[in-house]
Order: sequence, then structure tokens, then C-alpha cells
Amino acid sequence: MPYYGQRKPRGEVKLTEIISMGALARVIPAKVVDEAVEKHERKETRNRLLPARVTAYYIILMTIYSHLGYREILHVMVEGFKALFKDLKGWHVPHKSAVTQARARLGAEPMKELYRNIVRPVAKKETKGAWYRGWRLTSFDGTTLDVADTPENEAAFGRPGNGRSDNKSAYPQVRLVMLCEQGTHVLADVEFGNLATGEQKMARSLFRSLEPEMLNLADRNFFGYKLWNEASATGAQLLWRVKKNLILEPVKTFEDGSFTAWIYPSTKARRKKHNGILVRVIEYTINDSGRMDTEPKYRLITTILNPDDAPAHELACLYEQRQEIEFTFDEIKTHQRGAGVVLRSKTSQGVVQEIYGYLLAHFAIRSIMHEAALALDIDPDRVSFTNTIRIIRRKLQRFQSISPQAVG
Repeated sequence: MPYYGQRKPRGEVKLTEIISMGALARVIPAKVVDEAVEKHERKETRNRLLPARVTAYYIILMTIYSHLGYREILHVMVEGFKALFKDLKGWHVPHKSAVTQARARLGAEPMKELYRNIVRPVAKKETKGAWYRGWRLTSFDGTTLDVADTPENEAAFGRPGNGRSDNKSAYPQVRLVMLCEQGTHVLADVEFGNLATGEQKMARSLFRSLEPEMLNLADRNFFGYKLWNEASATGAQLLWRVKKNLILEPVKTFEDGSFTAWIYPSTKARRKKHNGILVRVIEYTINDSGRMDTEPKYRLITTILNPDDAPAHELACLYEQRQEIEFTFDEIKTHQRGAGVVLRSKTSQGVVQEIYGYLLAHFAIRSIMHEAALALDIDPDRVSFTNTIRIIRRKLQRFQSISPQAVG
């Protein structure tokens, strides 16, 4: 993502010589996998073809090879094993039912634990496009994923209607709200659940990951007095869009055109001027005939009250970069999973497990891309996600960190 005033150079970086499976293995080390398995008491009591550690890595590989069947993915894995281990004569690719049983034994909690222990913002001070005046840029947004059409998945996650009749969508869906590190596209935290749960409620859980060094962007569907108050209490700076019907009466107007105003929890509190929170307001328009999504006026509010710390025109330009999280969703839904592909898990536990697999794989890919960008001293946006995942798929047969035998 370009920072304010930066012009992005054209062209892509070739990654063939930079990306390696050793780098992928470093991102998700076996030791951390074993710790997650042991914490939730999923370690096997006897040797199996698919012990817990291998099953966890298999789930991650499953989301990189979403276009392959269960056994085809195992064939990819075993080819790598044969090159590294000389004592696999008795090991064979198990049937699909063995994979299903191994996933059921592992459950979802170790994958969740693994995600919580590994995934984090990765941008360094020298990472281009990840910072604005010393603040790490992050954003909130939500999306949905189609899941396998089973009664259990529908009961757990819900099925959307089509908006025109009583007919419902072909597939149940799971709702996700995520915190994205803008400059690297790392999805640093996630909350997901039933379609009946609103994005605002889910976003509240993500405040655990906001830090004082961050500047957080969010669209108008997230704003609410309580949510704003709780988010700002984390110490992070906020730059959120608000709806046009929010009353914002100017208190002090600055030379850059921004002004301060009070927001209140209710109309009654406004009349009594009780429990008000002072914010700074930036209003602007976009004059671009080539854009079809422009509106008459955009309204942003921010916790940065001093315009010298963040001028209005810079914040307006910065907010346009919020769409980076939408590009990140596209990376997972189109390029990693595949357009039109439905999550394969037929149980709600399997869906949760699989989603964490997708997020862990995406984090590993994005971490490698960030390492490449730092090595080449370029913005991570110049590194192609599509090209990177293609290279990883080609090199995955030399995956060097997993033994199909139980850890001694």
C-alpha cells in the first residue's frame, strides 16, 4: 500500500529465487504446532499414519491446494517425505476416511491456538507503505464465505436469503470480521460466526489487538458511540467514516478545513451535553468522472484532534487506502481458495478448522512476501500474491519441516 505522497513504480518483482519452503516452514514452526496440540490434549497415544502435527500442516496445505482432493494433497506431501526420510517403506497414503478421522481427532481448538500464537502484524519501521507519520496502518472490515451445504453448517452459521423472495441462497455462509495490517495485507486478528451476528458486535472482540502505535480505519457501518469509545480506549488512533445523518456541529474550525465536534450516546445526552466525546471531522468530495462509486460528500471522524499531527487532505487520501483489506479478502477468496469454490468441510468444527487453515496459509504467504519486499527494498504491494502462491505450489513438493511419523 502506498503511503501518502508516494508514487508506486510499475512492474512486478520475480520471486522464484527468493521464496523457499524453508521460509514457509519458519513462519509456522513445528514446535509451535506441537505446543498447540499438546495444550488441547490432541496428541495421539499411538503411532498413526496421520499424527496430530501432520494433520495440522495438512489442513494448511489443504487451503493452498484447494483445487485438489484429499488424497491428491497427501500425494504431494509424501513426495516431499520420500526425499527426506529413508525409512518410509511402511508408510502409505491413507484413504479419505482416515483424513476425515484425523481432522476430527485434532478438532478446531489447536488450529485456533496456532493462529493466535503465530499471526501478528509483521511490518517493520523500514516497511514501505505500512506507516503514516509513525502510526501502523490497520483497518476493520467484514466478509462472508460459502460453506458446504449440510444441515449442521446451516444450523451453525445460517443461510442468507436472496432479498427478492423467500428462497434462500444455495449455500450456508459464515461471517468474518478481520483486522488487517494495511501495508502487508496480514490479517492480524479475526472473529467469525453466525450470519445473525452483526459486524459491529464481532469487531468489538478485535479491539484486543489494537495498540497505541496504530491508526485504524473503518467504514461507516462500524461507527457507533459505544464502539468508538471502546476502540479509542485502547490507545489506538481512529479514522472512521460516518453516515451523513450523524449530527456534527462545529466547535472549532481549522485552516485545513477540518473542525472539532462532539458526539453523544443519544439525543437526550446531546440536549443535556452529557457524556460527549470530542472528535475532529474531515469532510471532502472526490471529483473523478472515472469512478462510479463516488458520493456527494465523505465524512470522516478521527481521534487526532491536532491538524498539525495529521492534516485533513492527508487523512482524506489515507482513507482511500482502506480498500486494501478488500483486496486482501480477494486474495483468499479468489486466488487462494479459487473463485466459486465452497469450503469443503461438512461439519461446523471442520469449517472453523478450515478457516484457520486458510488464515494461517495466507499469513505464511504474506510473511514471505514481506521478507522479499524488505530484501528488495520495495513496497510489498509490488510483490504479486498470485505469482507467489503459484511458486509455493510448485515448490511445495520440497516442503522440509514435516515428518509423517509421530514426534518422539
